Amino acid sequence: MGELKIIGTAHVSQKSIDEVTSAIAVFEPDIIAVELDAPRYAALKQQEASTEGPTVSEILSSGNTTQLLIQWLLAYVQRKIGMNVGIEPGAEMKEAIRLAEEKGLRVALIDRDIRITLSRFWTGMTFREKLRMIYALAISITGVSGEEIDIDALTDQDVVALALEEFRAFSPNGAKALIDERDAYLAHNLLQLERGDQRILAIIGAGHKEGVSRYLQKPETLPPVHDLTTQIRRPPWGKILGTLVLALFLSLFVIIAFSGVGYDVLIGAFLWWIAINGTLAALGTLLARGHPISAGVAFSLAWLTSLNPLLAAGWFAAIAEAKIRKPALADMKAISQAESFSEMSQIPLFRVVLVAALANIGSTLGTFVYFIFIFPLLGIDPRILIADGLSNIVSFFGF
Repeated sequence: MGELKIIGTAHVSQKSIDEVTSAIAVFEPDIIAVELDAPRYAALKQQEASTEGPTVSEILSSGNTTQLLIQWLLAYVQRKIGMNVGIEPGAEMKEAIRLAEEKGLRVALIDRDIRITLSRFWTGMTFREKLRMIYALAISITGVSGEEIDIDALTDQDVVALALEEFRAFSPNGAKALIDERDAYLAHNLLQLERGDQRILAIIGAGHKEGVSRYLQKPETLPPVHDLTTQIRRPPWGKILGTLVLALFLSLFVIIAFSGVGYDVLIGAFLWWIAINGTLAALGTLLARGHPISAGVAFSLAWLTSLNPLLAAGWFAAIAEAKIRKPALADMKAISQAESFSEMSQIPLFRVVLVAALANIGSTLGTFVYFIFIFPLLGIDPRILIADGLSNIVSFFGF
């Protein structure tokens, strides 16, 4: 069995960098295991590789723009903490890798693929947790709280335990994907490394140290690796909701047509559908600081995409935005280095993805607003209209 030493770092602390440097010099490891996966390792090494990120066309066709935004914003919040003390996030990992290469030591990447982690993180959370997460990110980005953060305290186990406890209360399912599952995955890889007779120095986040150590002491409690790396399958609620919207929309118009209120009401109901969906989709585009042409595309197509669960107004608005902004793959690197949200929002690729996400949100909101307010807008009592419409349908078909 090999000898293992674990260091818990804050990722953004100069103290953590010094501790890593000292541990490598004193412990003299054969292997340096870092809390990184291949994509993040490539990013830290600033390599132009396929793991650096998907192409622009892949991003727009994936339909995961909201999840991608969450990933970028989470990374930005951590980077913002680092910038406040002059240390970029992952600096201690960079130093460990640099020293390993300098000394000819093996670097072991022991963390789970970030794409799997974020997929399980987003899919596993409830709708309420997602709303709370988005709100918390917005507060972090705007700096509304204004609280000063003691970076060195982020490695203190009491402080870490309190922070983890608060995160679990805030988002139990999010904590499971970001912390608990990765604790187990890290422990699996460290146990694999320990089977040799080499000295291993593991550099992981302070929030993982206790959980990983617990698994190493009782490896029989580890869940199977397969359970940690498979994608969480959920019912396609988006498509189900989209199908229900289409059914409700068609039912509404059939009832109006048979109710005898006149075709002017039917035409009015359709025009309100176009206006409400289009306006809110266009407002979402403009809120993302999209081009007016992109907002026009969102407005003109939102009424149609809201009736098709396989389409989204944001996709078309983003395509128009991409034609205008001309994002490049190099934008991925620029996003990862942005020092402020204002700077990030100027990057073409970020703007395109933000347009897609907010236009989709606006269109979805427009659908709900329409069904809530359509009868008051038409000046019709829905109970009378539905009763008359159903009665005439029954008479017409001879039920």
